[in-house]
Amino acid sequence: MPKFSMTQEEAIVLTWLVAEGDSVKKGDPIMEVETDKVAMEVEAPEDGVIQGMKVREGDIVPVTEVIAYIVPEGEKWKPDIEITSGTDIADIDGSSKVPDEGENVIKATPVARRLAASAEISLDDIPPPENDHRIRRQHVEQYIQNVNDRMLANGENLSVNPDKLRATPAARRLARERSLSLDQIEGTGPRKRIQAEDVTHFQQAKDTPGTTDLSTELGADRGELVPFDRMRRTIANRMLKNYQSIPHITFTVAADMTVADELRQRLNSEKVTAGNARVSVTAVIAKVCAWALGRHPQINASWSDEGIQLNKQVNIGVAVALENGLIVPVIQNANALGLSMIADQILDLTAKAKKGRLQLNEVQGGTFTISNLGMFGIDQFTAIIAAPQSAILAVGRTKKQPVVIEKPTGDELEIRPMMKMTLSVDHRVIDGAMAAQFMADVVTALEQPDRMLW
Repeated sequence: MPKFSMTQEEAIVLTWLVAEGDSVKKGDPIMEVETDKVAMEVEAPEDGVIQGMKVREGDIVPVTEVIAYIVPEGEKWKPDIEITSGTDIADIDGSSKVPDEGENVIKATPVARRLAASAEISLDDIPPPENDHRIRRQHVEQYIQNVNDRMLANGENLSVNPDKLRATPAARRLARERSLSLDQIEGTGPRKRIQAEDVTHFQQAKDTPGTTDLSTELGADRGELVPFDRMRRTIANRMLKNYQSIPHITFTVAADMTVADELRQRLNSEKVTAGNARVSVTAVIAKVCAWALGRHPQINASWSDEGIQLNKQVNIGVAVALENGLIVPVIQNANALGLSMIADQILDLTAKAKKGRLQLNEVQGGTFTISNLGMFGIDQFTAIIAAPQSAILAVGRTKKQPVVIEKPTGDELEIRPMMKMTLSVDHRVIDGAMAAQFMADVVTALEQPDRMLW
């Protein structure tokens, strides 16, 4: 299972695109998987024949774990050799030096031997399998679990060091940083492997006083409990971390959309005959923000322990609502694109997002985000910044309102289409005056688009 991003720990197998015995060429797609961000295709790394498929559709598989083998054409497949991500390549063809399995030698796979040695367990203590005289990895793992269960039932300390419990490297690192013991944490990964998010949830529950069980608070008739899916759990973890670690301050302005709406209507009437994408309010705002970010590079920055990173590229993320969450595809180098191209990209990325067809490069690298809920009738809201970005713009609906218009002959009351926007910024990076100047430019460009030409 390939690792598509630095933070990825596992992936869900969506569908196999090949079957046992199929011939493949290097680069051919062999399966579709879902990471915590997008659905991806796994490609064949070499030419050959698919053999020994080890996972099924719906399985959650840790990265780097073997999912199948590609055997060269004409070479005999050896299904009796057990191979995992930790197995030496020499073990595949039997060339690895393994103790001679005579009558007095315990038969075990190389992986089982290494696991038993790391847990300081003698293979003599493990009952031989009934239908398979060779001890395999799962037999060692089951033995460890049985011993630990028995010791816990007797009130004794675990016989196997808790550090030997199944946990991802990220989970172990996080537990060490927070001085937590892994044996207290219940794993939700494959074969109950402890994930980084399990450590985070354990810490949150530990740090939250007065928590009560819903069954105690509400009684037996408490309604349906909907388990977290991967997307909801990922969103929850990231939003909590971002909200707790970033000092948010917000700025709200109202823009007169009269000129911007007229511009959109004129462009859309011309684009209908040209067959191009419709220019949405979001596309206009993205264009305006890209221009304003060029004038205010500090808004297009990221916080780091070493200093404030001023990003060269202006990559604008546009939040897209999905049935079970949201995702933020990114318009790369938006400041170098015209309004027509931005509109085309938003339409294309939104369609891909709703179909689950976004590629990883289409959701990475954002430096600023726009979240527009105006189409849902929302007047105004605030959004949580997506680290490592330093700002996010929350956009409400355009609503006709009475507005006082200053004219040489005196003030007049007119009905204008007004739109509220709220900018959330990281106060470590962006000061109030800086954010106010940015929002002033955004309003100016929406009310007087010709300013962007000047």
